[in-house]
Amino acid sequence: MAIPEHLVLTLDRIFESEFVAEVLTTDKLSEMACLALFLMYEKKMGKASFWHPFIKELDKQRARGPQAVESTLLWSDTELDSLLRGSPLVGATRGRLASLRKEYEALDTVWFMAGSLFNKYPFEVPTEAFSFERFAQAFAAVQAALVHLQGVPIAKRFALVPLGPPLLAYSSTAKSMLSYDEASRSVRLVAAAPLAPGQPLSAWCGPQPNAKLLLNYGIVDEHNPFDKLQFTFTLSTSDPLFQLKRARLTEAGLASQQAFDVSASKPLPPAMVPYMALALAGSPEQVAAVSFAEGGPAAPPELMAAALAALAAYTSRRQQAYAHPLWRDLEILADSRATPREKVAARLTKVEKSILAACLDALKARGAPAEDAAALRAGEQRMAAVGLRAGDLQDGQGHCG
Repeated sequence: MAIPEHLVLTLDRIFESEFVAEVLTTDKLSEMACLALFLMYEKKMGKASFWHPFIKELDKQRARGPQAVESTLLWSDTELDSLLRGSPLVGATRGRLASLRKEYEALDTVWFMAGSLFNKYPFEVPTEAFSFERFAQAFAAVQAALVHLQGVPIAKRFALVPLGPPLLAYSSTAKSMLSYDEASRSVRLVAAAPLAPGQPLSAWCGPQPNAKLLLNYGIVDEHNPFDKLQFTFTLSTSDPLFQLKRARLTEAGLASQQAFDVSASKPLPPAMVPYMALALAGSPEQVAAVSFAEGGPAAPPELMAAALAALAAYTSRRQQAYAHPLWRDLEILADSRATPREKVAARLTKVEKSILAACLDALKARGAPAEDAAALRAGEQRMAAVGLRAGDLQDGQGHCG
């Protein structure tokens, strides 16, 4: 399938190339915000707009993905708290909304700075023409329909493609891809294998974890091979051994603020336990005793036990932060009365809880005292004693991946 370039909406279709730079170099509007603003003004032109049929289709979809759910940007605070409490997606959603609010507040400034971009519209300045809620809805609709083109100039990299998403489903395991073909000047969907009549076709969405898929497209793929959670740890600069510890981390290719990707297939990253042991070390001798080399000498038993207990305590705390246990997610998924948002939220939290459970099992296999409440408290106290900060569940520090 090929879509001619003149039917594909990109920034260079909207503006002359120097005007694109004029907007983007203000550091006030993202490419998606530019596309959203453009479509909002085009919508006000009604059928006079060349893009009217495409805008009408986007309106019909209402930013919903194939699972009949919108990006969490359009969920209420109550829904975020009741359906996704404990998931790092809550913090990521609120972080993106805060960024979107800043972009909205900058719309009028950009309007006046780059007035030549908007002189064909006989309408009010953006914040008088559109509320923040309407801007967020337009942004979410653009985000859900966006195609990321590779190997193209910056003004073409974000594209809205008729017959693309959300009409075309995205999948984490699909082999078919949307790409720009310079020779034919079109966006092409190339199937990875021959298709039979009526066979459904999906396009690869890129290596995104499920939290990002829900935030961006309103979908969760339970077979997503790229799904993960992040465990982020930050050493305290007030630790008397901070400089010594940072030097050891630098030698190992790690940092004093380090994120570890935890997944169902790799529930215990090899460097995470020695990292925790180093972070909890209380003397130069203990710092020197920690090895990051595969098959290297283990840290002193007491330090290793403390590291395992601290990691188990942190993992358990993340498990307990969710609104309900895993079995309740399974009930919701089996309940025909559950709403699409309830089901997609349960699908996400089920996957996240499974990753945490796999991590805790891997820690227990290493000797972590996962069932010993006193040992877990001691692990948390040891972290507090050295000022080690574990990424807050709602701080938006990249736990979405």
